[in-house]
Amino acid sequence: MEAVTHFVNDTVEFYKWGLTISDKRVGSWPMMSSPLPTLAISCLYLLFLWAGPRYMQDRQPYILRKTLIVYNFSMVVLNFYIAKELLIASRRAGYSYLCQPVSYSNDENEVRIASALWWYYISKGVEFLDTVFFILRKKFTQVSFLHVYHHCTMFILWWIGMKWVPGGQSFFGATINSSIHVLMYGYYGLAALGPHMQKYLWWKKYLTIIQIIQFHVTIGHAGYSLYTGCQFPAWMQWALIGYAVTFIILFANFYYHAYRRKPSSQKGVKSAANGTSMVTNGHSKVEQVEQVEDNGKRQKKGRAKRE
Repeated sequence: MEAVTHFVNDTVEFYKWGLTISDKRVGSWPMMSSPLPTLAISCLYLLFLWAGPRYMQDRQPYILRKTLIVYNFSMVVLNFYIAKELLIASRRAGYSYLCQPVSYSNDENEVRIASALWWYYISKGVEFLDTVFFILRKKFTQVSFLHVYHHCTMFILWWIGMKWVPGGQSFFGATINSSIHVLMYGYYGLAALGPHMQKYLWWKKYLTIIQIIQFHVTIGHAGYSLYTGCQFPAWMQWALIGYAVTFIILFANFYYHAYRRKPSSQKGVKSAANGTSMVTNGHSKVEQVEQVEDNGKRQKKGRAKRE
């Protein structure tokens, strides 16, 4: 017990010391004065992962077609705004794409970059709704380890990023990721429109490839910065490398199961439906077909709840 007490006290002292070197500009921004709101929302998310399926177990699934259309296209707008702000402000500030230290000044462009990164952090909290919609629609197999791991860790880790490094090279990964999310949520927004859009949705596979490339670029970018001694916090670079490696493994596993492995003719459809395909950011290849069918109202009338 004494060892636990010492560990807790040391952790608190380390956090207090960390606050002395955090970015004072963002300290008064919403959700940034303390990690407690972020941790509380993340805990509620995990609680919903446990309680949601139990609540829906004996209930008919919601279709949520209109909700999904509004949600997905709203996320397109939000991510486009973030990417646009980061690109414009970083160019005006003369940012380097190879090595860019953090500036904690109140320069207009630096504050603009920090603000865009704050919206990026907030968007990771909003993305918890991906899981909520899956569970309300009883798509339990889509809530895979990759799905939960991605959503829960991104929100927490980007609070840390916003607190200590809301600028400099932090803009690089956020710009790439938000740009990819424009495409991704655009895809799911189109899928939610109905079966008539299915013929335009052949490019799902390439979204996954782009996401995997993104993680390799992240590793290369961080590794180059460490090699050249870029004056950007090394702990952040190593954290990015380790985090990207986990995603490469998980996304490669998804890609193999979804696109490369050839299931037997008898069990191919069944195995996919039972969740052997992993998900990318909460959506799978199987989800493409399921979402088109569900949102296209192919279910019999009265079998599922409306909005």
